[in-house]
Amino acid sequence: MPTAPTTSKPRAKAARKPAKAATRRTSATRAKATHAKASRTRAANETQAALRDSQKAARESAGVVGDYAERAVLIPVGAALIARERVVTSVSDTFSTYSSPSKAQAQLRKFERRGATARKRLEREVRKTRVRFERDLRQRRKNVERTVNEAVRDIEKRREAITKNGSEITDRVPELANQVQERILNLV
Repeated sequence: MPTAPTTSKPRAKAARKPAKAATRRTSATRAKATHAKASRTRAANETQAALRDSQKAARESAGVVGDYAERAVLIPVGAALIARERVVTSVSDTFSTYSSPSKAQAQLRKFERRGATARKRLEREVRKTRVRFERDLRQRRKNVERTVNEAVRDIEKRREAITKNGSEITDRVPELANQVQERILNLV
């Protein structure tokens, strides 16, 4: 009998070991399964997000294209309407201005007054320019006359000085001649 207990211990150990290994395998299998499920869920979510993003981009690009198409149609229509309104207002203004003989006469008088005002303004400018030119010419003439008169006075002063010096020399010639003769006689 002593042999039986020794065999029972190893058997229990052997039984326990496979149980631990089985437990280990089970938890590892469970972890792998959980990880795989999480990966599948993540992949499904990413796929759905990518699908939503692509649908949103398609809607936005369709909206942008639609906006450009709408602008391409609305711009010429708006420009044509504005041009039409301007033509209508100018024609209606012209028609209302010249619709009766009295209105046409009033408009002609208005044009005449405007022309007369422009003519008077031009005449005033011409007079101002002429007066300014004449004043400038008079000032220049006075400056030239003043310069010429000063030059003439200068020349007269110089001529008088030369004449005076010449007459003094002429008056001194007989005296100088006498002095030279006396010196020559003294030397001889």
